[in-house]
Amino acid sequence: MTVKTLRLTMAQALIRYLCNQFTEIDGERVPLFAGVFAIFGHGNVTCLSEALETVQDQLPTWRGQNEQSMALAAIGFAKAKRRRQIMVAATSIGPGALNMVTAAGVAMANRLPVLLIAGDTFASRLPDPVLQQVEHFGDPTLTVNDAFKSVVRYWDRIVLPEQLLQSLPQAVATMLDPADCGPAFIGLAQDTQEIAFDYPAVFFEPKVWKIPRPRPDRDAVAAAARLLAQAKRPLIISGGGVRYSLAEERLAEFAAKRGIPVVETIAGKGALTHHHPVHAGPIGIVGSTSANALAKDADVVLAIGTRLQDFTTGSWTAFSRDAQFISVNAARFDAVKHRALSVVGDALETIDELDQALGAYKADAAHMQRAKTLFAEWDNLLDEHQRVTNAPVPSYAQVVGVLNRVARPEDTLIAAAGGTPGEVTKGWRVKNPNTFDCEFGFSCMGYEIAAGWGCSMAQEGPGGTGGVPIVMLGDGTYMMMNSDIYSAALTGHRMIVVVCDNGGYAVINRLQQAKGVPGFNNLLADCRIRDRENPLHVDFAKHAQAMGAHARKAESLADLEEAMIWAQGNEGVTVISIVSDAWKWVPGDADWDVGVPSVSTFETVRAARAAQENIRKAQRVGV
Repeated sequence: MTVKTLRLTMAQALIRYLCNQFTEIDGERVPLFAGVFAIFGHGNVTCLSEALETVQDQLPTWRGQNEQSMALAAIGFAKAKRRRQIMVAATSIGPGALNMVTAAGVAMANRLPVLLIAGDTFASRLPDPVLQQVEHFGDPTLTVNDAFKSVVRYWDRIVLPEQLLQSLPQAVATMLDPADCGPAFIGLAQDTQEIAFDYPAVFFEPKVWKIPRPRPDRDAVAAAARLLAQAKRPLIISGGGVRYSLAEERLAEFAAKRGIPVVETIAGKGALTHHHPVHAGPIGIVGSTSANALAKDADVVLAIGTRLQDFTTGSWTAFSRDAQFISVNAARFDAVKHRALSVVGDALETIDELDQALGAYKADAAHMQRAKTLFAEWDNLLDEHQRVTNAPVPSYAQVVGVLNRVARPEDTLIAAAGGTPGEVTKGWRVKNPNTFDCEFGFSCMGYEIAAGWGCSMAQEGPGGTGGVPIVMLGDGTYMMMNSDIYSAALTGHRMIVVVCDNGGYAVINRLQQAKGVPGFNNLLADCRIRDRENPLHVDFAKHAQAMGAHARKAESLADLEEAMIWAQGNEGVTVISIVSDAWKWVPGDADWDVGVPSVSTFETVRAARAAQENIRKAQRVGV
């Protein structure tokens, strides 16, 4: 029997395969790979670009300005699509590839799918050393692409064209696996890209991928139900896994039926709207007084779809040592943390089965009423911090309040590192589910604007909110990575960028001084510059205008509100800058474990060390 084959170069076969992978979103069949962000160099321009050029109508290629930022844009896209569609980021070899390593770390920490493709050195080694090759004297197989191994879920280097037949399906399955989800990396040897091979035609047949929903072990569910049924003060922590499982409505129903308050992690924020009857606020270091009070008193904590990072747990000081944990997670690694009663399975399926196993259990009505009272107090506290005043330099909280009031329900707030995560996690009142993206798994400065570009692309198709990304960041982050203002302006994608100009790296200055170290090298006024009294400032509005954005500087909160209304009517990118206070923050009431010198000449550091030791005394040590 003759097997039908197609003679294609390795690069052509790779692209043809990607074009024939599909998924379903809201009942509509859509391409699994929605597009490619690419910067071409000698390691991919002659072969990979040739293959991509022929499929522009099926797999559009978007020109990046920076390899890291275009991969971050792909991550923002995946987040907005709730892991249902994937973007590709393609680079040449050497520095282009290495620029994506940071973005791979973001995807890895946040359990998000992105396909990273980079050129590699020659499999034949005949022209070695080639341009941009880093040579390892004792291991000629080692290239810079090996640096990705610590920050991806799947890694491969293609040195023979037929290796694609095994590698590509494994890469896709990894990225779509709820338990193993994360970035995949494939390195393409330069000479192998050009080699033709007779690929079986069946390899390119269209395939519709389904996101699996692993069901939990029955005995584990029964054990979880028995433990939860004994709870007097139960608490649900809703993590990002709830959103990626599309379990938001089911969780809300379950919590209301059982009388259990729901608090949220940073990744989980937005599963419920701010004023949902069971919502009790964000938990942890950048959380609410309401959620943290409930956590401290909880006897049974049902953690769903969260990896329980230190900002959620207050470095494991947020809970009573007697509290018992039930951890529901698709990933076994996350489910077994801190000796939790682990239930390994999809969030939606597990909530259903746990509900069936619970019988008539419902927490005392007074417990939910206390949660509502605490949350109302928190809401009032937010109102006070966000109250509009005529202060010449507004606080972050006041800026957040203005943006939140003007934002439409379908608009998505995007933030990442610096001072904004704490302020928006605490103060952004989510109006529609899944309209909040704060990247704080990797706390990557530079994610924000790039993610806004990717999010804007995601809003256009099935599963998108149809709203406009509102990107909030500080001046330090803006200076670190802003080139995708130009990218989005160039491609016509809409977003609003609000730059809070507080004169440097304000939040890390806050931590530095809180732990006793004098302000040093963070704020512009405290670093080594020519004129410390009059540091050079960037005109962010003019800078953004030079990259094709609509832009203006807001001089007050009233001016900011007017500027936001103006921005909502603009096409393309709008950038608004506003001077903001580097010293005013919404206070937190959870602890964080960081290293503080055990010996210091500063009395303030010695005092901070003593306080840090008290924090560590309150930690749950592994249990």
